[in-house]
Amino acid sequence: MTITPPDTSSKPDKSAARQWLGVIVLIAAMTAMRLIYASVIDLRTDEAYYWTWSKENVLSFLDHPPVIAWFIRFGTAIFGDTNLGVRFAGVLAMLVTQLLLADIVRRVTHDVRAVVLAVLMPEAALYYGLLMAKVAPDVALIPFAVAMLWALIRLSESGDARWWLAAGLFAGLALLSKFTVVMLLPAVLAFTLVPAWRWRWLRSPWPWLAALIAVIVFLPVLIWNAEHDWASFRFQLVRATSTHELSLRTVGDFFGLQFGLVGFILLPVVLSGVTLSAWRGYRRFDAVAILLSTCVIVPFGYFFWKSLTLRVGDTWPMFMWPAGFAAAAINIAMLPREGWPAWMIRSTIAWANAAVISGIAFVVLVFLYYTVCPWNFIGQADPIGGEAGYEQVADRAQAELQKTGATWIATTDYRTYAMMRWYFKDRVPVIQINERGRFMGFRDPGIDAIRGHTGLYVARKPDDANPVWASTTAIREPLEQVDRVWRGMVMDTYALEKLTGWTPELSPPPDSPLYRWRVLAGDVPLLAHGANRGVAVAALAAARHERPPQGEF
Repeated sequence: MTITPPDTSSKPDKSAARQWLGVIVLIAAMTAMRLIYASVIDLRTDEAYYWTWSKENVLSFLDHPPVIAWFIRFGTAIFGDTNLGVRFAGVLAMLVTQLLLADIVRRVTHDVRAVVLAVLMPEAALYYGLLMAKVAPDVALIPFAVAMLWALIRLSESGDARWWLAAGLFAGLALLSKFTVVMLLPAVLAFTLVPAWRWRWLRSPWPWLAALIAVIVFLPVLIWNAEHDWASFRFQLVRATSTHELSLRTVGDFFGLQFGLVGFILLPVVLSGVTLSAWRGYRRFDAVAILLSTCVIVPFGYFFWKSLTLRVGDTWPMFMWPAGFAAAAINIAMLPREGWPAWMIRSTIAWANAAVISGIAFVVLVFLYYTVCPWNFIGQADPIGGEAGYEQVADRAQAELQKTGATWIATTDYRTYAMMRWYFKDRVPVIQINERGRFMGFRDPGIDAIRGHTGLYVARKPDDANPVWASTTAIREPLEQVDRVWRGMVMDTYALEKLTGWTPELSPPPDSPLYRWRVLAGDVPLLAHGANRGVAVAALAAARHERPPQGEF
């Protein structure tokens, strides 16, 4: 499916109908591909972690707001506690995002080719075309953030102030999904204040009502944090404000991830469209162009700045690119209307076509690699294989439970905890003995089956020697080691140990080394104060051997 210059034939309706039929068939095929991927690929550790949240009845969580847990609960209510059940809402979120992008571009351009481009660009980006089937808070954030932009564009188109209320609702739901949506606030402010209508809206109650609605929707997170010493905000602020040394490697990681997840051709196409949209918007006070371009420019600038000293997570910037897709599609429709040179118009269209065709081909190849190909070409660095094969660990744990008579499983990291809960489906209590601040308000996992009974410790090596055990009375007896293997390659080794003489404390006081959540280099002050500083430093040294967390921000 390619985008062509404006059609001068006498039968544009038939041409448009054929084009839309092809687009619908392509999207249906890509959606089926995502459903297969969601069903057959092992759950990643963070996905299993969010699944554990869906089993709890709490207002919010330490790491993130609660919508991702609601998404998972929705999917598992339909398909049960299966891979597809956990991921189903992500597949729907992709379709909703595409529909909203299509309507945004249609209302701005009234050009079917631009609409087709807006719909196909996400399919050509690896993250959206395939990996939105991997459930994460970003999957919940993206459709609500795009819905907020859609409501504001409806406001710009119609002048009907009631669209402010819809924008406020979607903004609140986006905040209830992930805190990074606040980086879209400068775009909303520019949309409101730069065009000539600024005084109309500033003197109107509608924007303020929209802000009030957003706060009301966000109340579950505010209430939970007020009850827990503002833990979520402190948890995220440490990550956002921590200082590290300048690193060109992290800058390279950031740009490499954007090229990989958005597209080696598509990323420059989108950035050029965003740049021209910003020029058009701020030069002509075009509210829509200002909104869409600023939604990309501000977060992109922030993440680039953070990448100078910090590894930017793979999913963190993904909420901003749908606005970029819309801006790029609108830009292609606007170039002929603004009298740009014919060679530039042809070149822009050619690059957009190349981006879509090559991007979709790349997404399909990645899908085939993970679902059909039997070989591991990436080694231990494989992002999917690196978190596959936990069933092997669970099977050996089950055998040791029967052999030793242990009635519960202990872990010291949230990844192992999540995967053990996923595979045992709460048939056996699984307890992460440390970082108990992650589990505030969680239900009793079955303390009667734990107190006075033998436990089984499961930990990835070398992290099994976690210094937090020094603060307990547990007696540990090594049992065996088990390799986690993916496509013939050992990805990790796990130690299994017998535990006796101790019952874990599910609700330790905040000053306990068993309470505080894990931190990264430079973050010791959050964890350590007073007598616990020595334990904190030791825990930090152990944490440096762990994989960087993907869940923050």
